[in-house]
Amino acid sequence: MASKKFADLGSIKAFLGHGTEFEGLLSFEGTVRLDGVFKGEIQSADCLIIGDTARVEAEINIGRLVVMGKLQGNVRATDKVEISSSGNIEGDIVTPIIMIEEGANLEGSIHMHSQQPAADSPQKETLIKTPSSATEGSVN
Repeated sequence: MASKKFADLGSIKAFLGHGTEFEGLLSFEGTVRLDGVFKGEIQSADCLIIGDTARVEAEINIGRLVVMGKLQGNVRATDKVEISSSGNIEGDIVTPIIMIEEGANLEGSIHMHSQQPAADSPQKETLIKTPSSATEGSVN
């Protein structure tokens, strides 16, 4: 079960339930939840929830991403990435804000940047390399 932090995601417009499989390009508006198997590419300026039972292999360009299941692929989020304690990501993440609960697994790198850098200042980027668990490791 997701924590209260993940409860303010809005109403879900589409749902791929447990036991279903889909392959291809997923493009949407609003909030979409995946609990089945998805392979391909995902694009939206809005919110994607990868549920506890989901297995996703995709390149993702999204506004907000919430991961409670398993994701293999790279993520570029314009708003925020949230990884719950049951979440597992294998891939690189680019986002201005990231929230990782204790117990989550992340194998990849995190590039954090401001959403809109000032025109007269260079964009700052923070790189965090992680080992196989987000609860262990060092920040470079």
